[in-house]
Amino acid sequence: MNPTTPAVAPLDADAMAATAQRWSTRAIPPGALGRLQPLAVQLSGMTGVAPPTVVANPAVAVFAADHGVVADGASAWPSSVTQLMAATMVSGGAAINQFAALFAARVVVVDVGMANPAPDGVVSRRVRAGTGSLARGPAMSTADAAAALAVGIEVANSLVDEGADCLVGGEMGIGNTTAAAAVISVICNIDSNRIVGPGAGLGTDQLDHKRALVAAGVARVPADASAITVLAEVGGLEIAALAGFYLGAAARRIPVIVDGVIALAAACTADRLDHAVRARLIAGHRSTEPAADVALGHLDLTPLIELDLRLGEGTGACLAIPFLQAAARAVRDIADLPTSF
Repeated sequence: MNPTTPAVAPLDADAMAATAQRWSTRAIPPGALGRLQPLAVQLSGMTGVAPPTVVANPAVAVFAADHGVVADGASAWPSSVTQLMAATMVSGGAAINQFAALFAARVVVVDVGMANPAPDGVVSRRVRAGTGSLARGPAMSTADAAAALAVGIEVANSLVDEGADCLVGGEMGIGNTTAAAAVISVICNIDSNRIVGPGAGLGTDQLDHKRALVAAGVARVPADASAITVLAEVGGLEIAALAGFYLGAAARRIPVIVDGVIALAAACTADRLDHAVRARLIAGHRSTEPAADVALGHLDLTPLIELDLRLGEGTGACLAIPFLQAAARAVRDIADLPTSF
């Protein structure tokens, strides 16, 4: 199946050149603001505006879904926790709510594939009630994967239409580090045994079992499989939705910040669907999950912060918002370099 995805344009070279030139005339030593300077240039390329506009209306979308592989012992937690955490998010009590509040970012929780009924306040876009076990057969059909991808595109468009000028993608789904490792293993063509991590607190004595589950799924999927095939065989509905979210943001020329390992699995998927996406992604942080480093390298992304985070929800990506704001404000408002001393 080849889903319809929005066209993603290359970065705006003229806007990037203008912002790079502006940096050269600011009242700072060359390169003194380090990676904030190329970040501002990238923001201009994304938006086509030079100097880039300072982010004022960020929005976070958290996609929630469940994974059948949990029944095979992939996680230290039961699938019911997905429902409980979705309820916590809509009530404002989750970590992502606290971080988003720092930047007045709106948080939207979207049920794209929860196994249990969605709590009040969760946006219903459910494709199916969880996936099958990726260790035993396809996690979902290609039609399901394409439908979840479309949900992510729709949510991105909706948030942008409502005024969002920066998007953060988050996820909630017990068992999703298992699916993320499988997706990254296939797309990045790396032995899955090297990249399976503990996820949400799995003990070291259980890691070998998790590795075996991932390996069983990966063995079915050729390295050159289409993005939709990878999602259908070993992915998750929230991973598919996040991939669509990145595609939607990129097509609308809106900066989008990528979170941890599950989000990176989605970013790798979006990149396989349209290679132009990667230039429009900003890596928020470096997750401690081993698959994250592999995905970052595959996408040629360098994260803005390193705080040893591994929560998900979009938390690390959300914490990167002020770096975008600082880069844009600096190149816009630092005074001109004096012409005489």
